Formats: sequence, C-alpha cells, structure tokens
Amino acid sequence: MRAAGRVVLGTALAGFIGVAGIGGYNLYTGLTGGSGPSVPDGAVTPADVKDTAREFLAAWADQNDLKAAAYTNDAQSATTALSRYREDGRVTKLTLTAGEAHSATVPFRVEAEIAYRGKGSTWTYDSELTVVRGRTTGKPLVDWKPAVIHPKLAPDETLQTGLADDQPVRVLDRSGEELKQGSHPSLDPVLTSLRGRYGDKAGGAARIEVTVVRADGSAGTTLHVVAKGKPGSLRTTLDQQVQRRAEAAVSERNGASVVALKPSTGEILAVANSDRAEFNAALQGQTAPGSTFKIITAATLLESGKVTPAQRVPCPKTTSYAQGMTFHNVEDSENPSATFAQDFAASCNTAFVSLAGSIPDDGVAQEARAVFGIGLDWRVGVSTFDGSVPTEGGDGKAAAVIGQGTVQMNPLTMASVAATVRTGVFKQPVLVPTSMDRRTVATAQRGLSPAAVRQLKGMMRLTATSGTAATAMAGVSGDIGAKTGSAEIDGQAKTNAWFTAYRDDMAAAAVVTEGGHGGDAAGPVVRQVLAPR
Repeated sequence: MRAAGRVVLGTALAGFIGVAGIGGYNLYTGLTGGSGPSVPDGAVTPADVKDTAREFLAAWADQNDLKAAAYTNDAQSATTALSRYREDGRVTKLTLTAGEAHSATVPFRVEAEIAYRGKGSTWTYDSELTVVRGRTTGKPLVDWKPAVIHPKLAPDETLQTGLADDQPVRVLDRSGEELKQGSHPSLDPVLTSLRGRYGDKAGGAARIEVTVVRADGSAGTTLHVVAKGKPGSLRTTLDQQVQRRAEAAVSERNGASVVALKPSTGEILAVANSDRAEFNAALQGQTAPGSTFKIITAATLLESGKVTPAQRVPCPKTTSYAQGMTFHNVEDSENPSATFAQDFAASCNTAFVSLAGSIPDDGVAQEARAVFGIGLDWRVGVSTFDGSVPTEGGDGKAAAVIGQGTVQMNPLTMASVAATVRTGVFKQPVLVPTSMDRRTVATAQRGLSPAAVRQLKGMMRLTATSGTAATAMAGVSGDIGAKTGSAEIDGQAKTNAWFTAYRDDMAAAAVVTEGGHGGDAAGPVVRQVLAPR
C-alpha cells in the first residue's frame, strides 16, 4: 500500500517566472540563442526549474519512485535510491515543502514520518535539488545525486532505519551498582564487550535510528533517532572495591596484569591491566607461567604417589634431561638435602626436572585438564584463553614441568589453579552469572584427592610463610598459600614475573612482563589485591 504524501510549493517558487522577469535570465550561463527572451543555449529557464521541481517533488512525496526518477538525469540510480529511502528508511508518509529558488537550485524541507517495530517519529530536515538540461534529451531534469535525498549522503550511499548496534546496557557489579565507563580504566574494553554480547538479553530496548549506509555496506553517521530505547541491566560478579585495589596495583608497574576470583564459586572479582589496550592480557594472554605451574606438576606427582612433601629430593645448581638440555635454578641456588616441600617453596627447577622421568608424557597434561580444567571450553561471559598444556616427551616434558616450553597460561588460569587448590575442586571462572543466559560452564572430570589437597595447601603455605613468596605475603593472615614464578621468554632480556596466591575465599594471580623475580614484581600486585597494607 503506497503511503500518502504531499508537496507544498513555496510562494517564491510558485511565482518564480512572474517575479524573475527578464533579469532572472542573468542567473544562468552558457551560449545565447533561441527565440523569445535571451536564454543561454543549454540552460534552464525559471519555468523549467519551477515545473521540474514541482513534478519531481510531487512524485517523490507520493512515493511513486519510477515517476519521480523519470524527472532526473539518472533514472536508474534515482529509482533504486528513492525505493531504498522508502523501504529501508521505513518512511510511511512524506511531506516536501519547496523554498525560494536560487538560480537553478531549489531548497526544500522534508518531513518524513517513520515507523519501525511499533515506534515512530517525524524526521524533519532540509535538502535541495538542482535542475539541469539533459545532455541527450534536452529536457529539464533534476541533477541526480544521493544528496538530493539527504545532504549528508555521499555518492553511492543510502540510508536505513534499524536498531542501533550499541544496545544500551547498564553493566552492574555484584551488589547492583553501575560500573560506569571510565570509572575503572581496565574494565572499559570488558564493559564494551559485555554490552555487545548481552545487549539483547539484558531486558532493555535498543535505540532505533536512521543511519547512513556506506557504499561497502558498513554503517555510517546516525542522521536521526526514532526512539531512544531503554537501557537493560547486566549484573556481573565484579567487586568494585577489589577492582579499585587491582587497578591501583597494576598502575605501579608496566606490563602488569592481575585477576582475582572467589575459589568457592569461581566468580571473578577483578580484572586489571596496566596496558589499556583492547587486548586483555589478564584474560586472553598466552605465555609461559614459569614456576607457578609447579602447582599442577606437584599435584601430578603427589596424586600418582611418585613423591611426598617430606621425601628428600636434592636441588642441585644444574641438571640435564633426556636430550642433554641443561636446566638451572634462579641465581644458581642449590640445596642438596632439600625435601620436595622445600623444593616447592624455594622454586627449585632442577629438583622438578629430576622427577620428570617418573611422569608419563601425557601425565601433566591430563592432570591439568582433568583436575584443574585447563584447556576446556570456559564460558566466562567474555572472550578468554583457557590455558594450554600440550603432551610432550624428552626435554619438552622437562621444560613443561617447570612451566616453560609450550605451556601457555595467563592470570585468569593461574588464579583458577590456586583457587582449585584452596577448595580441592575446579570451579570454572565466570564474569556473568549463568542465570543470565543459561549457558553451561565447564566442569573438570574430578577433584583433587583429599590427601593431595592437604599436601598442596601445606606446601603453598610454606611458600607463603618462609619460601620465595614470604616477603610479599608477610603479615597476611588467614588461610593462605602462594607460589612464585619467573618465566624465560625468547627475545626478552629479563624474565616475566609471576605470582599466584589465595587468602581465605579469594585467589589472585599476576604477571609482570620483564619484571624479573616473581616475588619481587608480581608478588606486591597480588598482595595489594588480597590484603592491602
């Protein structure tokens, strides 16, 4: 059904010939010739301008696209553009009011009534057309270009009415308070991602707008808002108090990232990066975790009965493995009479490498996946990298047991590892409660054995109280445990510093690129998040 429309000719245009007189012809340029008043050959007369503008605007207002296009010098393009204006623009009624002509140009006002998904508004704007003489027909015609429809349309551009891409969503913390853009710099890309992912699930109504469609099909400038929409609400697990501590902690170091979560539920409490880039290293980073990974290696050894915390496992300065690769300790430290628990607390690489032969090639990889949930499809609520522990033999396996080689982790996965030790059961980290979208989270095949939980917690407490994490964790009370790490990265002069720890029902992990020793650079970051001084 064709929509109604009308044309209102301004008084100046309606009486254009009468008021222009002979002097009106001076507005045009070209060669003189022809009969009657002196009108340059090829130019249009005031009557041409009046009649052509009236017929074109009348046909367009009546939304008779073919007829309107016939009054232009590019009927095919005009037909397509006018049809798309009516159909894609969702225009139900059109009123066009011509103003005073200037030379061969006629300004006019557009009042377009738009309806979309039960919402509507009247869109008023000004445009103009110019009448020229057709090169082949000699007839006066509207010089066609998309800017006739709207002055902000460039060649080959159209417009459309639809839902805005950025559906309004108020992202809330765990207590229901809004997380405003800019209030926590590290969260800005996260909030943007959440709005894009959950905009249609947050209970709001998207803004309806008229936008430019570029020649390549991409969206351009918004020209008119039909309906403002209603913001939805998306509650997250984030804790603004913990987030502020995390932001402050990473701001003191270049290349720092940290994640904090609740071991009992897997709920993410804070995510922060000193680098404000769109790439979120805390959640999406893929890098060797160094000796923090010894938590998983120790779990593999303890659960398989290959070692006990009190068993003597010497810690020499260096050692080699199957194919002759030499492994060393930080600063070439050694302890010939160390127990396994002391090796763990001192982060002795050589002791762990010496035990690699007692583990099947896929042993650590299986433990990481089956118990700690590493490499499963985590559905956190935003894009994450969920860790990777490949199966390797030879020197590759020896490197893997100390968190080097092809093992890839990030602060999110290492915080989860510490949390799993704290509770004995893997709880997949979540940023958005599953009640929002009924998604299924990842689950591990089994939990840690009660004996392994007891042993690992004892070793991590020893590390926090008298091992490499003692300085960072000094004065922290409660149920605590920690592990440090220094990861060698090809092309870097200094190692990446790692630290993961828990205190009661909060676990956190941090990495500082080229930070050196884990306890010195990453330890203070985690400490500030868990228990600020």
